[in-house]
Amino acid sequence: MHRLGVSVYPDIKPLNEIKEYLKLAAENGCTRVFSSMFSVDGSKEEVLDYFKELIDSAHEVGIQVSLDVNPECLERVGASPDNLSVFNDLHVDIIRMDLSFGDDGDLQLINNPYGILIEFNASIIDSAHIKRLIDKGVEPSKILVCHNFYPQRYTGMKWDKFRRINKELRELGVRVGAFISSNEKDTHGVWDATDGLCTVEKLRGLPIDLQLRLLLATDHVDDVLIGNAYASEKEFQLLAQTLKPVAIDQDNPIIKMILSSGFIGNKNSSQKKVRVHLDSQISDIEKEILFDFYPHCDMGDSSEWIWRSRLPRFIYNTKTIEPRNSNKDYFERGSIVVVNDNYKHYSGEIQIVLEQIENDGQRNFLGYIDEKELMMLELINDGDIVVFIK
Repeated sequence: MHRLGVSVYPDIKPLNEIKEYLKLAAENGCTRVFSSMFSVDGSKEEVLDYFKELIDSAHEVGIQVSLDVNPECLERVGASPDNLSVFNDLHVDIIRMDLSFGDDGDLQLINNPYGILIEFNASIIDSAHIKRLIDKGVEPSKILVCHNFYPQRYTGMKWDKFRRINKELRELGVRVGAFISSNEKDTHGVWDATDGLCTVEKLRGLPIDLQLRLLLATDHVDDVLIGNAYASEKEFQLLAQTLKPVAIDQDNPIIKMILSSGFIGNKNSSQKKVRVHLDSQISDIEKEILFDFYPHCDMGDSSEWIWRSRLPRFIYNTKTIEPRNSNKDYFERGSIVVVNDNYKHYSGEIQIVLEQIENDGQRNFLGYIDEKELMMLELINDGDIVVFIK
């Protein structure tokens, strides 16, 4: 199950503002908040009193608290790997270790008697370290990992490296977290961040729902947190909509047949959602097939040129899909097309063009995927379910 979260900065904004933000986040499905303990100045007592109030406020609206710490911070508040009592007194849910204490120290952290979850820095600690902890008897469910965020533009993680690390970690059975950015004006964050706070550089500046859809489409990210603050209510609504799964029509006989075959299996939990810019000439029946039919999935044998959703033709084979003239000699990568009645056997089949193909008159142009969304095509695997968004 995916979880959404936010980040708050008590060294920058007053607590009353943060409380209101947490309330808004909770109302829109967020269940985690991230905050940095070592960024707040003051005496030990002042820091602890502040975070006690913050944590209690988060818990009142049903949000878990993850505090980012490092060895120096632990020493400052009187804690150590074998003594986390001060965090238990604060009712902390998760301690996020920016740096490792080594195998033995990390084992002590994980095996604390309070049930406080330990989250490791996935951008720095490799999967080999996590595997050693598991080999020494730690249950994978007791380990969380979360990547860094990067305030400075052009310094975020490589997309391919991010995906490789997460694949390795998920194969070990641990939960993986990462950060995305709000695109609201005048957001704030750690170290005077003004360019967003995301994990992957390629995602910086993209629409917030696209950032989320791309992370989820990798199939290897569980927890997604907004790194900067404050995200808007509209952005929260977009994220909640993205997380909401589309339901299968269990009463449709064709869908029943597909379900009974076991072909779809548990892939319903991994829906690749793609936003489409519609062609002005698209017909009502074509809109219905594109947006109302579910599930759009290939049979695992699509070519390099097109990804095929074949099931609609079994539902709409009695409908008329008039061939539509187009000025296009070719359909470019990212084009969305439907087979028309010039090839009646396949009429109604929705296709995504992956490589340029000739317009031979057998397909109607429905729309296109925005250039910013073309990354999504790399993440649609054989047998995946695709949901098209207006």
